[in-house]
Amino acid sequence: MNEEKSTEQNKNLIDIFGLTLEDLSQKLVPQFPAFRAKQIYHWLYVRFVSDFSLMKNLPKTLQDYLKSHFSMHQTKIIKQEESFDGSVKYLFETHDKLTFEVVFLKMKADKYTLCLSSQIGCKVGCRFCLTAKGGFVRDLEASEIVYQVWAIKRERGIPANIAINIVYMGMGEPLDNFEAVTQAILILKECEGLNISVRRQTISTSGIAPKIKKLGELNLGVQLAISLHAVDDKLRDELIPMNKAYNIQSVIEEVRRFPIDKRKRVMFEYLIIDGINDDTQSAKKLVALLNKIKAKVNLIYFNPYEGSPYKRPSKEKVEAFREYLLQKGLLCTIRESKGLDISAACGQLREREAEAIQKESSKSESNRQDKDKKDCKEKVG
Repeated sequence: MNEEKSTEQNKNLIDIFGLTLEDLSQKLVPQFPAFRAKQIYHWLYVRFVSDFSLMKNLPKTLQDYLKSHFSMHQTKIIKQEESFDGSVKYLFETHDKLTFEVVFLKMKADKYTLCLSSQIGCKVGCRFCLTAKGGFVRDLEASEIVYQVWAIKRERGIPANIAINIVYMGMGEPLDNFEAVTQAILILKECEGLNISVRRQTISTSGIAPKIKKLGELNLGVQLAISLHAVDDKLRDELIPMNKAYNIQSVIEEVRRFPIDKRKRVMFEYLIIDGINDDTQSAKKLVALLNKIKAKVNLIYFNPYEGSPYKRPSKEKVEAFREYLLQKGLLCTIRESKGLDISAACGQLREREAEAIQKESSKSESNRQDKDKKDCKEKVG
């Protein structure tokens, strides 16, 4: 009962993780001077303090004001799985008891990447993605996206001065939750806060052409990655049904207009599926498709999951595909697969946890029914 009351009260408060420094400053003025916003940001994002009363250089009046007007981290980590290679998959639970995943990747010493989710579920419906099985539930708020970074940096003990890379490649289609994702980008880049440069933030999209255009017009400076996975519309229609609305050519046209840092390239993600898109003819078409685009191709092994109709390709096939692209002058890498010994494919941990809860619920219901039958027999007897 107390937890329900607390949740209801928090609904009327502003989640502080969803505010840029300027937003926070505007909400403090005129009651408090603007410089207090920087102090709060420092406590929150540099010292990872999660209690307003522990922000010692703030006057008591401001601490009380924060408690009565703002909330923080109604989302929490409820489960994690760690791989032998150092990657960790986290399962988060929201205030409304929904779950989503985040993946922490340790690339090298002091080199980290976080794969963030932008939605609970997804509308795109990619045939090879486990997240699609659960359908779309809701968008994540900007505060829930920012909190993913804050919570994992705090949990892993990563100092504020250690830079990390952000990829919006987890659950959901980032550009389908445009306002929240772009707000999160602005919050994460704040120098007084987490200080994650936009050059270290990459949005991966399945190809919502109008939203690519809109993102380009904002000119935030973020990096762009296109989840391509096929080189002709017939196959892409099958793998990514959204392609019927925004075909390959419409996506490529917007990519050509997208403002890119001169030192960077547009990333094209190509998930290689055994016997589907791993042949030389596909490689040839890919070279032609990306002609005159400052592109980099990231080849990805399909990460198998139970019940999937697709298979992981052989190492030989993937390397042959890469070699052909390199010979034709197209920059190409093979993404190192991580977390194969844990639920690393997008949606796997969430699916497993949901199944476990369902089994436990069914077991409890069965036990309750057995007890009811027993009680009934005793009464009749």
